[in-house]
Amino acid sequence: MFTPKYPTQDTAPAVAANMPAPTAPAPTPVVPASNRQTVQLTPGSALALAAGGGAVVLVVGAVLVSMLLAVAITGISVAVVAVVLRLLLKDLDKQR
Repeated sequence: MFTPKYPTQDTAPAVAANMPAPTAPAPTPVVPASNRQTVQLTPGSALALAAGGGAVVLVVGAVLVSMLLAVAITGISVAVVAVVLRLLLKDLDKQR
């Protein structure tokens, strides 16, 4: 659907008579394989990588849980303050 559509060879514009005929395109050069060494994990480094990943997950989880707890405590305290203010205002109206 989104692939480009190129004209076929017979719909390409004709070459002028005084210009030389086009030659075949040069072949694409073959790129040699990279000579970088591959990383090989030893059992000890794989274990260290897994332990490090687990530690990151635990730290991020603890931070997220503590943030959620802080939001919940703040919400509860705001609700308590609202109830106390409402009772004080109601009591103030009764005294008038």
